[in-house]
Amino acid sequence: MNIQRLKPGAPKAVLHLMAGLMWSGVGIMLGRLAVGWLWLLPWVGRWPYLLAGITAAGVIQIFFSRLAAKNISRVERLDEKPCLFAFQAWTSYPLVLFMISLGLFLRNSPLPKPLLAVLYIGIGGGLFLSSLNYYFYVFKLPRIRAGQV
Repeated sequence: MNIQRLKPGAPKAVLHLMAGLMWSGVGIMLGRLAVGWLWLLPWVGRWPYLLAGITAAGVIQIFFSRLAAKNISRVERLDEKPCLFAFQAWTSYPLVLFMISLGLFLRNSPLPKPLLAVLYIGIGGGLFLSSLNYYFYVFKLPRIRAGQV
């Protein structure tokens, strides 16, 4: 029996879209949780946390964008029709499980939710902004880099 016939193959563009959708989805989910926590605060009290989270998202996005670029390159080096689950490196799956576990732990910890919201907005915003790299690549959209006009 040929084991290759059992492999769920997909075009590389599908893998890039899957990665982008996963990153976008997780980013939106984290953002929704954070905004829900901040919504419980008075109007004036939520702004410092929101601004801190947005600032963190901008910084975290730099790291995640580099990761997305490496992932795009890795997928492009794969066979013509790679496995559907290769949208992220196999070594990343344990990291994903760790991050999910950490998120569950933090949500149920005694940490104040507004402080946790800063972290969730930072990571969620960074993931969402970095997911745009996948869409730009698949749809061949131009990207503006710092210093370009």
